[in-house]
Amino acid sequence: MFDILHTHPDFLVINKHPNVSVHKDDGDVMLLQEVAKLSGDKQLYLIHRLDKMTSGLLLLGRNREAAAALSQCFADRNVEKFYLAIGTKKPKKKQGVVIGDMTRSRRSSWKLESSRENPAVTQFFSAAAGQGRRLFLCKPYTGKTHQIRVALRSVGSGITGDNIYGNESADRGYLHAYALRFPYAEQQWQFICQPTQGELWQVAETQQVLTEWTAPWELAWPLLPGKK
Repeated sequence: MFDILHTHPDFLVINKHPNVSVHKDDGDVMLLQEVAKLSGDKQLYLIHRLDKMTSGLLLLGRNREAAAALSQCFADRNVEKFYLAIGTKKPKKKQGVVIGDMTRSRRSSWKLESSRENPAVTQFFSAAAGQGRRLFLCKPYTGKTHQIRVALRSVGSGITGDNIYGNESADRGYLHAYALRFPYAEQQWQFICQPTQGELWQVAETQQVLTEWTAPWELAWPLLPGKK
């Protein structure tokens, strides 16, 4: 269900396993309660969210004050988030920035519009992942629901195993919260969590690229509009 990766007096960093809900739904066990049993906390606070199919880094507050401060970091966009994904097809472009408003579509899905009133903004790189697939490293500037899943679908490479936006079934949805960097208590914190659950992460080409992406905050990311 999860692994505790780092314990701080004010926060925990866990690796959430794929197909585990952050919230209690469909009879699922409440994730935060299970983590608290192991960490000894009476209550934990959810700082941000991951989709059920998404594995990887999740930050949890251990007290109300820390949770408020860390949540404000996210709100102020002082947190750098990096995700890995495996896509089914070669994208329209190898790297770039996906920008557009997101609106509700059919069922529980979203779609990307050409308008930019309150846009979702996602920077990305991609590389060959073997077997005709692509490995993506994504840096969402905003934090919209299903943002990365919709962004990759819009560039022609839906995520493998994504039952809403993808077009290939797999042993899991191949989206992973890979790295976090944020300021807290006058210190810069950074965490990396390599993906392990899912056979496609183990493909040789994918493993080779991952050795080149071990410090994603140091890469020369595609420029955001209006930024220099």
